[in-house]
Amino acid sequence: MFDELLDIDLAAAESELVERIAAMERLKSAAAAVQARLTAALDSGRRAAEAVAGVPAARRGRGVAAEVALARRDSPSRGNRHLGFAKALVYEMPHTLAALESGVLSEWRATIVVRESACLDVDDRRRLDAELCSDPAALEGVGDSALAADAKAIADRLDPHAVVDRAATAETERNVTIRPAPDTMTYVTALLPVAHGVSVYAALKREADISCDARSRGQVMADALVERVTGRPADQPVPVAVNVVVSDQMLLGAEQGAAVIAGYGSMPSSVAQKMIMNTVTDERSRATLRRLYANPDSGALVAMDSRSRLFPKGLAEFIELRDQRCRTPYCDAPIRHHDHAIPHSRGGATSAENGQGLCEACNYAKESPGWQVIAGVGESGVHTAEFITPTGAHYHSAAPPMPGTPKIPRSAAEVYLNGELVRVIAA
Repeated sequence: MFDELLDIDLAAAESELVERIAAMERLKSAAAAVQARLTAALDSGRRAAEAVAGVPAARRGRGVAAEVALARRDSPSRGNRHLGFAKALVYEMPHTLAALESGVLSEWRATIVVRESACLDVDDRRRLDAELCSDPAALEGVGDSALAADAKAIADRLDPHAVVDRAATAETERNVTIRPAPDTMTYVTALLPVAHGVSVYAALKREADISCDARSRGQVMADALVERVTGRPADQPVPVAVNVVVSDQMLLGAEQGAAVIAGYGSMPSSVAQKMIMNTVTDERSRATLRRLYANPDSGALVAMDSRSRLFPKGLAEFIELRDQRCRTPYCDAPIRHHDHAIPHSRGGATSAENGQGLCEACNYAKESPGWQVIAGVGESGVHTAEFITPTGAHYHSAAPPMPGTPKIPRSAAEVYLNGELVRVIAA
């Protein structure tokens, strides 16, 4: 059946191509509805089985969202959204589910309806569902913003107190996150209450209004944000540890490739070299150099120099530098927990081989019944982890290679000597 879907005539008439595009969109929506039904069934079956097994009610269903995320090749945080979305549609919002199934709503637009009704109790949520989505014709041509506004208006009318309580709860979820942006830039995002967010933006905008230098408006606002958060001008180093991993050859400019900044990701080695050289030559900076030892063939990080003046030592930092991000497949979250693949309570060693970096959510998920992680180091020195879910599905994870892995084959003598060097260092 899948092959038939891919059997398309790219030379067909334009009207036929447009109709085929529309048909594929309807098919995507129908598939999303089926996924929702399957997800809800998985959760219900897992909870029933755990109830029979005597698992406490508060712990039933843990790990289901992470398992759904792996099956969908998605991050664990999105797995929670997928699970909540599915349960809301199947158990509380039949009209929205029918609209999704028929292709009137896309998965994203159905998510908007579910999201805006989340603050209501079950009865009010069903009323919103019927009022907004029982007539498919009324949904045709409605944009995302208009759909969200309609759902909000109905929710306000059905239970205004719930909407107010939801807004109050939202303030407790304020946070700041960081993620990579193209061209060695980064997005620092703050989720703030509306009054604070507007005042922050207004203050930065005012700074740009009174500026009279050659910088653009956006540059002035960005520099002002850095200065007000750090207390220093944007061009002045801040006394915060930033781990940059780069090979010696790239640092000296003999090779070009990629460097890695812990918590950010990959960047061109020439940019990292310039960053390091600027820091080293700035008298106000306190830069330190730490040696990391990688397997020359695979690039796997196998040891770390224990001598350091300013940075904390220990196995935890080694694991963070080796793994860089949460080791669960498809999860790019920052490392929050240094985890025993085989739990310490079951005899798991506190070692680099049994250790892995995980985000908080993934660590809690793998502690649920039926989950198993098998960690080890392969012949090439790459640290691997095999995640086995309660349904028996296997997912593989490997630590990323360090920058500057040579591509020149080594002799048997070189392989032996390198192995002995690593063994001595690691000991």
